[in-house]
Amino acid sequence: MRHLLVTGGAGFIGSNFVHHWLAAHPGDRVVVLDKLTYAGSRANLATVESDPRLRLVVGDICDAGRVGLLLEEERIDTIVHFAAESHVDRSIKSPEPFIETNVRGTFVLLEAARRYWEDEQTDCRFLHVSTDEVYGTLGPEDPPFSETTPYRPNSPYAASKAASDHLVRAYFHTYGLPVVTTNCSNNYGPYQFAEKLIPLMITNALEGRVLPVYGDGLQVRDWLYVADHCSGIEAVIERGQLGETYNIGTRNERRNIDTVRIICDILDSIYPERAGQFHQLITPVTDRPGHDRRYAIDPTRIETELGWRPRESFESGLRRTVEWYIDNRSWWHTHQALSFPSRQV
Repeated sequence: MRHLLVTGGAGFIGSNFVHHWLAAHPGDRVVVLDKLTYAGSRANLATVESDPRLRLVVGDICDAGRVGLLLEEERIDTIVHFAAESHVDRSIKSPEPFIETNVRGTFVLLEAARRYWEDEQTDCRFLHVSTDEVYGTLGPEDPPFSETTPYRPNSPYAASKAASDHLVRAYFHTYGLPVVTTNCSNNYGPYQFAEKLIPLMITNALEGRVLPVYGDGLQVRDWLYVADHCSGIEAVIERGQLGETYNIGTRNERRNIDTVRIICDILDSIYPERAGQFHQLITPVTDRPGHDRRYAIDPTRIETELGWRPRESFESGLRRTVEWYIDNRSWWHTHQALSFPSRQV
């Protein structure tokens, strides 16, 4: 029986992980620590919040006293660290919250875990969830990012995540803290805040609004369905080697403009009476500063060492995502007012 502390567990990936873990591990205890900022919501956990195995604590990962008390009260042996400021546009506009949450917040968690687990003999784990953006950008012919790719972050967001990755590594090598890091490609799926590319395009299209595509739309992203990401994290928690990094991706490289067109094609098939109208909404907008051109993940290590494989293709995952947003209009209507105009990946 594991006692998990899931930071950011009411956010997009975190809430999907909580749903996944509770279903797959009926004997475990899950404690969610979430500040419930714009991207985190109780509504993301509504279907499981009454589960006696789950506890939702509203709080900040930078609050060392709260974190330390939770570890003791709940006898936490596994920390799954999702909590982060994660949107590049927001980091360009206001980088300070990214340093506070992503760097200082990770430091507070590491220190609390080190102090609490110092004398523990149990199988404790600190799973740090990071991003492929720490590696920078790739050229058209460059090989995908691997676990040994040098860090070259190009945005304040990416730099803050790179700093947190280095802290996690240092706590393993200096203190022997039982850490594992995952770096994932771009996620998509249910409960994603509608400032990122895929949910923005879906929700805008459903309401007949412009589909803003940065620059020429030829930026390439490697897409990972969120449920597959959660199963990858599960594999690393259960079988990953301490002190190591595992890249999680699915070899689903797509140009942004092509992703938007596929979304429009799916909507055409669902709403044949509006066929063709969705594509007409695609509109180029001024590119963001320092926009990385291509991301791609090589998942060979997690595949060969841990036996992980994704279940969804890009097309099947994207259709499931479109259908979820159609079926959950009240969810994204509630969150939409918190977005801002330049919402994308």
